[in-house]
Amino acid sequence: MKIAVTGATGQLGQFVVENLKTKTAKENIIALVRTPSKAKDLGVEVREFDYSQTASQVNSLKGIDTMLLISSNEIGQRAVQHRNVINSAKEAGVKWIVYTSLLHADTSTLSLASEHLETEKALKESGIPYTILRNGWYTENYTGSIPGAIAGGAFLGSAGDGKICSASRADFAEAAAVILTTNDHQGKTYELAGDKDYTLTDLAKELSHQTGKNIPYQNLPELEYANILKSFGVTEGYAYAIAGWDVSVSKGDLFDDSLQLSKLIGRTTTPLSKTIADALTASK
Repeated sequence: MKIAVTGATGQLGQFVVENLKTKTAKENIIALVRTPSKAKDLGVEVREFDYSQTASQVNSLKGIDTMLLISSNEIGQRAVQHRNVINSAKEAGVKWIVYTSLLHADTSTLSLASEHLETEKALKESGIPYTILRNGWYTENYTGSIPGAIAGGAFLGSAGDGKICSASRADFAEAAAVILTTNDHQGKTYELAGDKDYTLTDLAKELSHQTGKNIPYQNLPELEYANILKSFGVTEGYAYAIAGWDVSVSKGDLFDDSLQLSKLIGRTTTPLSKTIADALTASK
């Protein structure tokens, strides 16, 4: 069975490929990437694949039995790109598509939700057997801000006391690999999130503990936070998006206590403390 992974050189995609190599022969794995030269170290077959280049997609998908469609990183273009990929997969004879969606996409107020829902709808209408992995936040979404928090003496955000059930990229990648190499998942939607919830205040306390410095969480109004992000060089649209996502967090959109992720991977999800420690080590 040939398993293809889109975006295989991305942060999540690389983890998925590595996990798949522990569960099936590498000859069964195909990396679909925009720039093949960047995939030479993956150790599997590589095919050129661009979410936007529909003319060549069918060719790249020929002979594929199962495809992991990792959502495009082009926010605002995702729905169209994903629909085109799904149509190409149907024409190429792909037998099963697994898609990385968003936690509680059908009820979430996160601005990202609408494009994921459109993709889920396109999958269901395609006639191709599908599985939807509604991934929660990657803990790395927050730990990427650690250097700035240390330099500025505070961890900034607009999430209030919203509970976050994030997990590491490695956790989500392992779950995808399990789904792709085991049975009885077709037609199912999984809500995937970390085992233990925390707030950004909790994150700041753990960061303070590990660094030995006082780094409090500073909660800001949405517009003020967006303006600060812009002052750091974040583009205007992205700054407003990040601040808006934090407001959605304050409403509970990243909370889930179903433990479906840890059940799939057969272990507890990576603790916040571990991901913080890894980020601190990487920043040295």
